Amino acid sequence: MNLESLAGELRGFVGIVRKKQIGSLMQFFPVESKQVIASFGEDAAVIDDGSEVMLLAADGIWSKLMEADPEWSGYCSVLVNVHDIAAMGGWPVAMVDVLSVNNQDVADKVLRGMKKGIEKFNVPIIGGHLHPDTPYSALDVAILGKAKKDSVILSSTARAGEAIVAAADLDGKAHPKFSINFDSTSFKDQETLLMQLGAMRELGESGLVKAGKDISNPGLLGTLGMLLETSGVGAVVDLDKIPVPEGLDLPSWLKMYPGMGFVVTAKPEKAKEVLEVFQKRGLTAAVIGEVTEERKLLIRSGSEETVLFDLEKECVTGIK
Repeated sequence: MNLESLAGELRGFVGIVRKKQIGSLMQFFPVESKQVIASFGEDAAVIDDGSEVMLLAADGIWSKLMEADPEWSGYCSVLVNVHDIAAMGGWPVAMVDVLSVNNQDVADKVLRGMKKGIEKFNVPIIGGHLHPDTPYSALDVAILGKAKKDSVILSSTARAGEAIVAAADLDGKAHPKFSINFDSTSFKDQETLLMQLGAMRELGESGLVKAGKDISNPGLLGTLGMLLETSGVGAVVDLDKIPVPEGLDLPSWLKMYPGMGFVVTAKPEKAKEVLEVFQKRGLTAAVIGEVTEERKLLIRSGSEETVLFDLEKECVTGIK
């Protein structure tokens, strides 16, 4: 495996590149509320609510996905939002949506997908807005969740010396119409999915993990890059230790949204317990690297090493 070539391929991957403009938007949205504990850079905003916190997040479905498979888009609109709440160590409460359509057949497919997601993850949609006459089709969903205040998992709390743990459900396959999506959830029952999602809540409430994210469209290393950037640290990752689904090569896997996957950091002496939590809940997990002081994400394989992101000179999202 040529690491320089792989690093260049990942830096140019659309799932990573399209995140770069996020930081520039923050100047328009100053956060001045004393109730807001955490906001930009997190999978969900954290709002004080006594001994608990409210978690608020939103996701817009990528137009390329909508064009490829409207029903899968509807399902994913629920899937990704539920994961944003789970990634924070919380539990989802309810969702609202904004649906824009120019074709009834597309609308029906999107709604069927959303219904399936609601049934799988047991989170209701309780309102929203419909544009029935737009010249395009688009879907956006916002979600409200909750968590115990002392158990919230953030993207901004990774510290040098911590172990990096990647966890994912490898039982699945690439989506036939959108190859950078790995489907490990649509064919599983609600009990299994909720058990897997609950891993992050257990890790947060047990105090084993303080920093983490769900692995999203930038893939495992792109998501890790976002976490490192927000935390102001770097990392070294051993590519040979990353679990990969059967039938896929590592470069393809690193550019996939895994469906059910998380990356977290933990004190080295707690890493074994973290692995055990993920594994007992049906996820394949491994220690893949270490957080470092130097603000670079280095990737290694055998005796080779190269820089994937130099966070002193470049950004993943621009959020620091």
